[in-house]
Amino acid sequence: MSVSNKKSSAAKSRDPLQKPWQRQTKAKAAVSQSATVGLSSPKAAAKETAKAPRQEETKVYGENACRELFRQRPEAIIRLYINSELAPKFSDLMKYLAQQKRAYHLVDETELEKVAGSQHHGGIVLLVKRKPVTSLALYLREKRKQDCLLALDGVGNPHNLGAITRSCAHFGVNGIIMREPQLLQSGAALRTAEGGGEFVDGLACDDLPLALKLCKDAGYTLITTSSHGGSSLYNTALPAKVVIVFGEEMFGVSKNVAKSADIALQIPGSGKVESLNVSVAASLILGEWYRQQQG
Repeated sequence: MSVSNKKSSAAKSRDPLQKPWQRQTKAKAAVSQSATVGLSSPKAAAKETAKAPRQEETKVYGENACRELFRQRPEAIIRLYINSELAPKFSDLMKYLAQQKRAYHLVDETELEKVAGSQHHGGIVLLVKRKPVTSLALYLREKRKQDCLLALDGVGNPHNLGAITRSCAHFGVNGIIMREPQLLQSGAALRTAEGGGEFVDGLACDDLPLALKLCKDAGYTLITTSSHGGSSLYNTALPAKVVIVFGEEMFGVSKNVAKSADIALQIPGSGKVESLNVSVAASLILGEWYRQQQG
C-alpha cells in the first residue's frame, strides 16, 4: 500500500509520522500483513523483498545492531522491514526514512525470516550499504603510539566473528586483519556483535604473513596463543602496540604465522578442557591488554 499525500482534517491536527507503524488498512491481511511506504503496490513490495542484495549491500538484523547502525550511519540505510510489535521503538527511523523518501515495510514473522534468511532476526531487518573495507597498508600509514589489532587466521564462523567484534568494540580495538573482511558484515556476525560492528573495521590482506611483517615494520609486537605452551597471560607485560593473532579452533594459527610471533601466550586454566572458544580467548586477552594500558 502507498501513503497518500492527502490528509483528512482530523489528520492535520497531528504529526502524520508520529505513529507510522499504525498506517495499515484491511488490505494488509491479503498481502501477508505487509505495510509499505514508498512503493507503488503490494506486488512491488513483494518484488523488492525477493531481491537479493547487491555485492555492495548487506542485511543487518537484530534490535541493537540496527539501532546502532541508525545512530552511526543513517545515510547507509536503503530499506527497513519491521514487525508491528517492534515498530513503536523505531518510529524515529521510520520518520527519517519517510523524509528521505526511502521505503519501510511492516511485515509478519514469516516475511521477516524470508528477508533475513534467518530465524534470529529479532523483529527487524535493514538493507544497507556495506561499510567500505580499509586496506591494512592504508591503516598503518597513520602513526599510533598505542594500538591493538586482531589478525584472524582461518576464523570464519559468523557467530565467533560477531562475538570477537563485540569484544573489540568494548576494549577499543579499531581493526581486524582478515583475508575476507567482508565476513564481518554478514547479518549473523553483525547481530551477534550487538552494534559493535559499527566501531570495528575489517582490514584487508591477501597474504597474512606479509601483513604481519608490515605490522612489525610499523612497530607492532606480534602475539599468538597456544593451549600447549607459552607465557601466562597474567604474568606477561603486553606492549602498547600489538597485533594479536588467532587461528581457528581445531588447528590454531598456521606454522608460517606462528614463526613470526614475538610473544606466545597461554591462558591459565584447570586443564579440564583442551582450549577455549576463539571468541572467549580473544575477549580475555583483549581485556588484559586494556587493563595494562589503563594502568
